[in-house]
Amino acid sequence: MSDYFPTIPKIKYEGADSDNPLAFHHYNPDEVVGGKTMRDHMRFGAAYWHCMRNGLGDPFGEGTALTPWDDGSAREANAIARVPVFFEFLEKIDIDHYCFHDRDISPEGNSLAETHAIFHRVVDEFEKFQKSSGKKLLWGTACLFSHPRYAQGASTSPSADVFSYAASQVKNAIDATHRLGAPGYTFWGGREGYGSLINTDMKREVEHLATFLHMAVDYAKKIGFTGQFYIEPKPREPSTHQYDSDAAACLNFLREFNLLDHFKLNLETNHATLAGHTMEHEMEVAIAAGALGSVDANRGDELLGWDTDQFPTNLYGTTQVMLRLLKMGGFTTGGLNFDAKRRRESHEPEDLFHAHIGGMDAFARGLKIAHKIIEDGRMNDFIKVRYDSFDSGIGAQIESKSTNFEALDEYAQGITPPQLASGRQERLENLFNDYL
Repeated sequence: MSDYFPTIPKIKYEGADSDNPLAFHHYNPDEVVGGKTMRDHMRFGAAYWHCMRNGLGDPFGEGTALTPWDDGSAREANAIARVPVFFEFLEKIDIDHYCFHDRDISPEGNSLAETHAIFHRVVDEFEKFQKSSGKKLLWGTACLFSHPRYAQGASTSPSADVFSYAASQVKNAIDATHRLGAPGYTFWGGREGYGSLINTDMKREVEHLATFLHMAVDYAKKIGFTGQFYIEPKPREPSTHQYDSDAAACLNFLREFNLLDHFKLNLETNHATLAGHTMEHEMEVAIAAGALGSVDANRGDELLGWDTDQFPTNLYGTTQVMLRLLKMGGFTTGGLNFDAKRRRESHEPEDLFHAHIGGMDAFARGLKIAHKIIEDGRMNDFIKVRYDSFDSGIGAQIESKSTNFEALDEYAQGITPPQLASGRQERLENLFNDYL
């Protein structure tokens, strides 16, 4: 194996008292919490695009990242040369899964046929290193937003030829995902939306998106791919408005077009922020529908209006995520994929390790805190008592749909005016902080 990180040992758990910055202080992969190891709870994934391809540029400046594994060319040989570097990183950081976009791992060719051929040869390399390392693909996806052909959308493009091109690209990405044994495949509609409604037939575009996804479902069945399909919500950027704007919008779309049986959601914290929601809100919406599949673990900067994709080091945030994952029963096909990038000033290869260590430690602490909250039971007990009027009597009739307006009118006129108990928000916030 290549050695592009010669100063980096394999990252190991050394405990909270360690002052070694290249060690886990809280993430002990073999530690059992609530009957399951930390490794199994989190199912951490690394994002190939951020680890290997992100140059750390921003809208105001060129990239700063030092990437000795990349010669900057769009050659097939360069793409293949990056593969062992990535698996070296996965091995040293002790992350079991990864995710990729097709165009991140493989360049465009001079024709669509050549593009596909190059892609599958690069996938051959991923397959080889998966077998030798034991690392696994969490989910794959196709990049349908960066090339100029997708400037006006992919499946929602006004061009049927672009629609067809996108279908060809997704077909091959699903083929690769299936071959690599991934339990999931993600659709993120970065350009599936509009810049302006003045030139947009929204109804037609949304129907085309649904048609595209049904075609994907049909193709997956045809080739025997049984992995879970995910949709990843985001309200905007790069489009002014994306049709998969948030969890509720995605669920409405899936229900309207009879796709809910085939799709779950891949939720991202930074996307929730851009949608004006908290991550816990988005998770609650998805979980209530039985549709939370996977999580892109990151955070955003609430002072900035774009997708900053920062590593998740906020304990409040990681605890909120893990609390809901534990209550849901944990992942089945999904995991915690670090769709996160280093800051522009953290440009050395070593910084990749510091970034992931911080995120993994923060989620380990979040897991323990969330487990403590559930085991203690006080917060759940309060909520249970708050709604106990619906556990019997007229409340039970309301929930069972065995009453009506006339009966409720008669009931309401026969009782004293309701007196609400306090919601104790501040008390519960204090209690939550006590667990931290």
